[in-house]
Amino acid sequence: MADPQSYRPAPGTIPTQPGVYKFRDKHGRVIYVGKAKSLRSRLNSYFADVYGLHPRTHQMVTTAASVEWTVVGTEVEALQLEYNWIKEFDPQFNVRYRDDKTYPMLAVTLNEEFPRLYVYRGPRRKGVRYFGPYSHAWAIRETLDLLLRVFPARTCSAGVFKRHSQMGRPCLLGYIDKCSAPCIGRVTPAEHRQIVEDFCDFLAGKTDNLIRQLENDMLGASEALDFERAARLRDDVAALRKAVEKQAVVLGDGTDADVIAFASDDLEAAVQIFHVRGGRVRGQRGWVVEKPGDAEGDENAEFVEQFLTQFYGEEAERAEQSGDGAANPVPREVLVPVIPTDPDEVQAWLSELRGSRVSLRIPQRGDKRSLMETVERNAADALHQHKLKRSGDLTARSAALQGLQDALDLDEAPLRIECVDISHIQGSDVVASLVVFEDGLAKKSDYRHYSIKEAAGEGHSDDVASIAEVTRRRFLRHRADARQEEGADGGDMAPEAAIDPQTGRPRRFAYPPNLYVVDGGAPQAAAAQEVLDELGVTDVAVIGLAKRLEEVWVPGEEDPVILPRSSDSLFLLQRVRDEAHRFAITFHRSKRTKRMTSSALDAIPGLGDTRKTALIKHFGSVAKLREASLEEITEVPGIGLTTARTVLDGLRTGGA
Repeated sequence: MADPQSYRPAPGTIPTQPGVYKFRDKHGRVIYVGKAKSLRSRLNSYFADVYGLHPRTHQMVTTAASVEWTVVGTEVEALQLEYNWIKEFDPQFNVRYRDDKTYPMLAVTLNEEFPRLYVYRGPRRKGVRYFGPYSHAWAIRETLDLLLRVFPARTCSAGVFKRHSQMGRPCLLGYIDKCSAPCIGRVTPAEHRQIVEDFCDFLAGKTDNLIRQLENDMLGASEALDFERAARLRDDVAALRKAVEKQAVVLGDGTDADVIAFASDDLEAAVQIFHVRGGRVRGQRGWVVEKPGDAEGDENAEFVEQFLTQFYGEEAERAEQSGDGAANPVPREVLVPVIPTDPDEVQAWLSELRGSRVSLRIPQRGDKRSLMETVERNAADALHQHKLKRSGDLTARSAALQGLQDALDLDEAPLRIECVDISHIQGSDVVASLVVFEDGLAKKSDYRHYSIKEAAGEGHSDDVASIAEVTRRRFLRHRADARQEEGADGGDMAPEAAIDPQTGRPRRFAYPPNLYVVDGGAPQAAAAQEVLDELGVTDVAVIGLAKRLEEVWVPGEEDPVILPRSSDSLFLLQRVRDEAHRFAITFHRSKRTKRMTSSALDAIPGLGDTRKTALIKHFGSVAKLREASLEEITEVPGIGLTTARTVLDGLRTGGA
């Protein structure tokens, strides 16, 4: 691992102009590309306080062996050069939003004599027009099947088309009028291409004109007494309206916009983008990437800027390569959760790609804000599903446990992990949670809650003392279970001793954990280890997991253990810690709500626990109950007029 000071440029040699810089490793490979308004300010920030950098950035500067830069005239040029270099060198420390080749699209082969419609996955090709991407292939097939009765274009492969041309008979779709059968000459190439172009116009959002035209044709056929054709056109109009309904209107003003949202934890980030054209959602895409780190500035703003640069740069190149000039990848409006670090430059660059002005902003209210919230929920759900999928992978769990054994120098893989977290608000209602993971999966039947005593009655909580108390209570319970099952000679607990003789099931805490994790740094880990030493527990490894930098602290060690941020081991520890935090917060909220409810209603005579619970469940809070009328209170089951009057009098005259 290199010392960044060994390749730090001499003071005063770095220019103050905007530019783009590259970090290279000892083999000369580019490992990171960045841009800056002032090269001197940005590069100096990498070397001033190396240990205060984001973990990913710290790893980058210690992997690098040299740094170089290029001065440019404007910040927009820097943005373009940064994108070109990231694309050219594919640096390992730059986050790449690679196009997911598994997303299905609807392809139209305009480069063929008889264009074909089909579901496609893969890189875009020249001469083919694409619609999407869509979340599911079945959604494309369902819509395509609906529209083929109105736009009977070819959907068969080249082999099927050639075979039926030789046979002189159309396929089944030709017989049921879902294909115009160009294979047997039922329509000319020009007529078939017009069908395909109408289909493309419909998917591109020009729906009203097509529907209006069909309605006029239907009325004309009806007036001409051609009722069979009028009925067919009526069904065509119904099919088009049904297809339009599947693309719900989300922005009533017919806005063309991309709505982008993020959801992240300490290690990874999920990105979701909804493509809205003509006020309707025309496509959706998502990525889950390792969370980037930056040397300075707002991390979220830098994250947004990197995504916009890479995504729209690559989309513009694909559109140019495929020759699809009808579908501009950059919309008139880009809605983001956070304004980028250089908004004017990014907006100017996007406008240049589009060829007209692009608005870049945060939606504040109305339909656009509601849509942003929907995209945010999709991003959060995508991150959650990603974590569930990763945690459910047996190979990944095995690798995580083996990685912890190697990193912490354990005698065996930590098949049982227990984690403790403390929760409180300014020292009040201090609680702790203990969660259990076995073989990398949560074992919720073994979860425990603890109510912690106030720290010396001083009105504030001492997390270190609370960790010590929980550790002592947990392992005293373990020792009691062990002694209960010891033989008369006081020997060690037999293997069958961990089984409860009454239920025949394993005692939940008869087995100690292989790894005991506390939420915190070195002081918390040391407190837990001190309690174990006091109780004579020697077969349990203790670590502390610090949240800010995800450092693993081992008692007695001066420096923390740094696990790779992309490792399954760190992912497992983070998931265990987050589950303990969630469990503690849930218990803390319920306890605080119960205390507040009891303090307000306990003084009211004749009100038992059942009625108190019914009142709070009905009104939601004591404050709303206090504002309720007598008639509203009597609507609660079990509450009569006399009791309702007693409740109101008690709450309004000092009972609360």
